[in-house]
Amino acid sequence: LALLDPPAGEMAAGATTMDGTVNLSGEPAVRGKTGGWRACPFILANECCERLAYYGMSSNLVNYMIDRLHQGNAAAATNVNNWSGTCYVMPLLGAFIADAYLGRFRTIAAFMSLYIAGLALLTLTATVPGLRPPDCAGCKPAAGQTAAFFTALYLIAVGTGGIKPCVSSFGADQFDDADPREMRSKSSFFNWFYMSINVGALVASSVLVWVQMNVGWGWGFGIPAAAMAVAVVSFLMGSRLYRYQKPGGSPLTRMLQVVVAACRKSHVPLPADPSLLHEVASPDGKAAIEGSRRLEHTEQLRCLDKAAVVTTPGGAEEEDEGPWRLCTVTQVEELKSMVRLLPVWASGIVMSAVYSQMSTMFVLQGNTLDPRMGASFKIPAASLSIFDTIAVIVWALAYDRLIVPAARRITGHPRGFTQLQRMGIGLVISIFSMVAAGVLEVVRLHVAATHGMLDSKEYLPMSIFWQVPQYFIVGAAEVFTFVGQIEFFYDQSPDAMRSMGSALSLTSNALGNYLSTLLVVIVTAISTRNGGLGWIPDDNLNRGHLDYFYWVLAVLSALNFIVYLWIAKWYKYKATAPPAAASVVAIDDTN
Repeated sequence: LALLDPPAGEMAAGATTMDGTVNLSGEPAVRGKTGGWRACPFILANECCERLAYYGMSSNLVNYMIDRLHQGNAAAATNVNNWSGTCYVMPLLGAFIADAYLGRFRTIAAFMSLYIAGLALLTLTATVPGLRPPDCAGCKPAAGQTAAFFTALYLIAVGTGGIKPCVSSFGADQFDDADPREMRSKSSFFNWFYMSINVGALVASSVLVWVQMNVGWGWGFGIPAAAMAVAVVSFLMGSRLYRYQKPGGSPLTRMLQVVVAACRKSHVPLPADPSLLHEVASPDGKAAIEGSRRLEHTEQLRCLDKAAVVTTPGGAEEEDEGPWRLCTVTQVEELKSMVRLLPVWASGIVMSAVYSQMSTMFVLQGNTLDPRMGASFKIPAASLSIFDTIAVIVWALAYDRLIVPAARRITGHPRGFTQLQRMGIGLVISIFSMVAAGVLEVVRLHVAATHGMLDSKEYLPMSIFWQVPQYFIVGAAEVFTFVGQIEFFYDQSPDAMRSMGSALSLTSNALGNYLSTLLVVIVTAISTRNGGLGWIPDDNLNRGHLDYFYWVLAVLSALNFIVYLWIAKWYKYKATAPPAAASVVAIDDTN
């Protein structure tokens, strides 16, 4: 990756970045000595090991709850969905702390300690006799054992919450938007970042799931804890090479100030000329907010512009009421940017619900199929997510090296597709993943019926590898939608709120898990209302109708895409104000 950096001779000697980043000593970051691809290997290695730890304990979690905690299929799927959802809600806390107070580097380092503590406790619950649930069939774990297990899980959820929104943003901070070469590299970084996630997931879903099922859960949870320790070491090793973005103070306070100021001036008319709105003059294009550049005024959501209207005859200099009465245009545009992101954010929830099926319904479906490879080797159902991971790695490389250059020649767009177009393509692909899963389930039920195995718990005479297409299609959808979403929310968030933007994109994953849980609860309640077994029976999936559940998700995905088309047409990209005598630095695509 370091070879992708421009030669030192192509940079002005000692040139500093223009995005406000600093080095470890707090001095302006020098392009030739910090950031870029030279810093990214440490960040990518950290993310790879952290994701190996996360997926190493989460990929097979539904089977652990069924086999060791003796929970039913629906209860185990619900608990996994709720925990996964929490993992994607907690980033809001980590992002707030990073943007407001600690900065991304310190926040990552602090929350890693909670993460390792949770993994260590989880390992103890699988190895220490007093904490380990009983192995006998039908034996329920003690209340203390269950409490220790879920305490460990939710410590991990808090730990990953502080890390997830900051790592991708911290990596992107290593590239200066004001430098065209680094700007192009930043777009490639998100593909490499997501690929590093899936390299870790590849090892987790293959090697670690096999260890858990064939060696023991103690080793299966202990190895992820060790991987997390490696992640910490890798991250800290790059400290002197990183570029650091200073925290800009509480973003929630700034947004609330805009709302209060706009409400107080609701009766004040807006000037016809937006240049009359209040802004802090700065020749270098920087805003009054620490670590932020000025934002250009936009015409959408003009009711918020009233927060920047100067009402005193002497101008802003005499308006001494403070930021709760008068805000800058940049401060107003910060809130506008976040509000504009919300519809795009909401459109990712259904896609996340589709993605969550890999760790729940796909596994339950795979548990009924023949896992044998050769005479003795059996592939665990949870390990089939390896094909999703392989698909992501293949598609990420193909996207960066083949699809983007080809699309660029057709569209003329520097990224090949706009970020919104990229996400939309992924939403369409996700529909076909549910269609593939539904068709397989119809065939599976037919095989069970024709072989007289509707009440059998033996493997059906149907290879588990028939699930590969649905995993592969989900992987393709991820590369378009999830990678595009990470890049989009980073680019379109204000400079001082980029961790919050990344966290916002992650919460769509949380709500996707919660939506999946809600759907399971609803269909279970409806389908068992008259004493039936329901679509997702606890004891015998052959008597259920999991295919109906997949059809529901396919229809929801299609409806979601239709709404997304309207959202993409409405959305307007942001642009930052230029330094004096410079061209505008815009993150502006054509819808």
